[in-house]
Amino acid sequence: MQGMFISSTGTEIGKTLVTASLVAQLRQQGQQVTAIKPVISGVTDQTMAGSDTAILADALGLPQIAESWDKISPFRYRAPLAPTMAAAAEGKTLDYDAFLAFCRSALAADGFTLVEGVGGSFVPLVGDKLVADWIADMGLASILVAGSYLGTISHTLATLEAMQARGLSVAGLVVSESLGGEDSPDFEETVLALAGLTGLKTVALPRLTKQPLWASAPDLTSLLV
Repeated sequence: MQGMFISSTGTEIGKTLVTASLVAQLRQQGQQVTAIKPVISGVTDQTMAGSDTAILADALGLPQIAESWDKISPFRYRAPLAPTMAAAAEGKTLDYDAFLAFCRSALAADGFTLVEGVGGSFVPLVGDKLVADWIADMGLASILVAGSYLGTISHTLATLEAMQARGLSVAGLVVSESLGGEDSPDFEETVLALAGLTGLKTVALPRLTKQPLWASAPDLTSLLV
């Protein structure tokens, strides 16, 4: 089994852009690749067309139909909450064993598999299971995606240290440029600071405008192990 986990320091940081960009870059290299985002919240069948799942389907060259979305994100919830809360809002509980079985089936497929997490590395999934437990049960190294907003250095170092304390391998860091504001630190200085403080192989991902965004991302494949 070959694969990597794409996690982050929080939600809306850029995991899906990183995952889709890696899919596109591996496909351009002629490699067979699968990408899954097994659980997604804040979606309905009517809104899937603009979802993270749809972005991954697009990068994979799959049609925007229910069958494609089921292959990528079979565990879907309407409420834009952490999975444990989103499932409860529908009177459901995420079946963790079925969840892991789906992921392992994807990892057993030919080629390279990218597994995109939900929220940050310590978001609750079900019961006492966190995304970090999911990563451990997959036995995968991670790429950690961080923003460039004020406070990101503290958030990134805390997430990295907590992951490493659990014995999780973090192979690299992507610093995804956050929307600017008056208090926003310089992007390049933030990237250099995070690279130096974490000691990780680091790639800067500036804000992109050309659609689809994943087609113009810098090379991220150097982070794969």
